[in-house]
Amino acid sequence: MVTGGGSGIGKAIVTHLLEEGANVVSMDLNNNGLKDLCEQYPGKLVGVEGSVAEEKDVEKAVKCAVDTFGQLNFGFNVAGIVKTELIINQDVEDWKKTLDVDLIGVFLCLKHQARAMRNNKDGGAIVNIASLNAHVPMIYGSAYVAAKAGVEMLTKNAALEMAHYGIRVNSILPGLIATPINTNVLNDEVTYGKFKERIPLNRAAKPDEIAEPALFLVSEHASYVNGTSLVVDGGWEITGYPNLADLSSEDSAFNFAD
Repeated sequence: MVTGGGSGIGKAIVTHLLEEGANVVSMDLNNNGLKDLCEQYPGKLVGVEGSVAEEKDVEKAVKCAVDTFGQLNFGFNVAGIVKTELIINQDVEDWKKTLDVDLIGVFLCLKHQARAMRNNKDGGAIVNIASLNAHVPMIYGSAYVAAKAGVEMLTKNAALEMAHYGIRVNSILPGLIATPINTNVLNDEVTYGKFKERIPLNRAAKPDEIAEPALFLVSEHASYVNGTSLVVDGGWEITGYPNLADLSSEDSAFNFAD
């Protein structure tokens, strides 16, 4: 099961899973981005429309995986949004919406994925996509960094609780990724330059460069990896975040897409 599979990191994970022969259920608010893969892998990919912030939608997606393919082995919780603003100007509803999707959504997925996996003979494995911002603050990003820091600790707590059932839980903390949510940043030379000068590899990652570590974490090669946070950021964490104070939150280059 992959949330947010319609684009970006989620779609890359779906693609890699299908290429490895897995059966996949992808949950997204808009699964149009998966139409080509559904045609390429008939009977191997099922799209479920829904929001990770709604428990009934998460239950529906997990049930679909079990009913369609027999059991659920792996969960990849990718879906997320960003609502940027200074703390003193942030609308509380936008702050709550970010936490609803980025943190509570992961909790709901963990809850129901683990319920489905706990009776599996070989347990299962879950990967939560957090962010470098779980460790590094970002001006205009208080809700996002709070949610992603929560995802990292929630992952560790889940790993502690779920090991009893043979379920491993880990997180990946990506840096800047070339996905639709970052389109405005990547298309603005000045803003992108601020980010690149802090990234030793001097570029954003491709979604595939997050998907491959995610698949590693659920594989037998990572059978003794549990409760860890894998930072995949081109070395960004060791240099620090760019100073974005001189960029307006109304600047189109800094308005992240949902």
